[in-house]
Amino acid sequence: MPLPSAHDVALAAERRTAARLLLAHPLVTSTGPHSDTFPLIRRHADWLAQRFQQVFGYRLLVEASYARLFKAGLGPGSGHRLERPSTGTPFTPRTYAYLALALSVLVTAPEQLLLSQLVADLRAAAVDAGIEITDTGRQAERRTLAAALRQLVDWGVLVETEGQVAAVAEERAGEALLTVDRDIARAVVAGPLARSRDGADLVRRAADPGFGGPRTYVRRRLVETPVVHLDDLTDAEREWLRTRQRREAQAFSELLGLEAEIRAEGIALIDTDDDLTDLRFPGTGTVAQAALLLVERLVGRLRPEGAGHPAVGGRLVIGVPVPDGLLPGLLDELIEEYGRRGTWQRGHLEDRDGFLAAVLDLLVRMRLIAPAGPVRADGHGLPEEYDGTAADGRSVTDVSGARGQDRAAGGWILLAAAARYATTVALAPRTAPSPTDDPGKEPPR
Repeated sequence: MPLPSAHDVALAAERRTAARLLLAHPLVTSTGPHSDTFPLIRRHADWLAQRFQQVFGYRLLVEASYARLFKAGLGPGSGHRLERPSTGTPFTPRTYAYLALALSVLVTAPEQLLLSQLVADLRAAAVDAGIEITDTGRQAERRTLAAALRQLVDWGVLVETEGQVAAVAEERAGEALLTVDRDIARAVVAGPLARSRDGADLVRRAADPGFGGPRTYVRRRLVETPVVHLDDLTDAEREWLRTRQRREAQAFSELLGLEAEIRAEGIALIDTDDDLTDLRFPGTGTVAQAALLLVERLVGRLRPEGAGHPAVGGRLVIGVPVPDGLLPGLLDELIEEYGRRGTWQRGHLEDRDGFLAAVLDLLVRMRLIAPAGPVRADGHGLPEEYDGTAADGRSVTDVSGARGQDRAAGGWILLAAAARYATTVALAPRTAPSPTDDPGKEPPR
């Protein structure tokens, strides 16, 4: 087989760069922070649109000033949440409500309008929709509204021509002149709003893989979540992945430059450049440091007997139950060992329940730990006939006892992927040195 030409290599690199950008940032504008790569998206628009549709069932819209990749959801509880850039605080339901109300106003707004007029129109839209909003004169409410409007500025829906949207959070609300991009406003919402009865129906419809079925759904899970364990999947999805995993690994490498880490328990796609994620682990900050230390200790305490091979007692162990009370106890140990002599935030140390909740939230999002119960990661729940058996006859999980526990009572499962963060090192038995041995060398590890 002839080697690819320099032109072919450069072409593939350009397409991969454009595809990676769209996957990480589904809305890219010609004047935004990724404007330098926007010409690549336009240059390869047809190829990108075809590939995203074929592989993931995603629709790509490329216009003169922006590109929008319309991703599909994965079901309840599997979204990529929005956060306030300054604090990392997740958007609250109220923030999302303000965001949706503002978009409903801006799709038909004039090209320019005052900030005060936008707020007045937003309040009127809430009344028309039957949505009760509290007094926007309250400080907390003003900050929530400002966070929603700031997100619209970051997306390019609003341009701060004079002043800033942050003025709405001031005690005496300031003024600003805003320029509206109605086209981008219309392109922000990706779900099938017109056909959905309510929010739950919208989430369900947005996750529908369509004609692609198991193939499309599994590919979406692989690229949108940190790791896919076998018991995340239905029998049909698991069987498709089992027969295709090597070919899929090659396809993901060529299209997105991702390397597949294939294990008996599941698959993770690894990005060596570490820029295709909105969630980094290990990471910086008190919560991320505590989460890494906690998961390391959990693995040490709960590793199944005979660990080193996932098949234990004839079963493929994908998760092990976490005993009640173990998590708070381990966190207390970590605080005593690291928190008080380190730079951990005092607020977390004083609110241990809230601290533990934040740590577990991070580990759940990383798919390293999961609440007990017969629920798939996409929120749909496993089929009634599911008995924990893979298509090839193997049992795929050894958490049947934990799955029935009540989450409120401390029912958690440590998932197999957590083992990659263990720091244990096995030393080979030392043998008598031979005359050729270098006495300065350590034994093999």
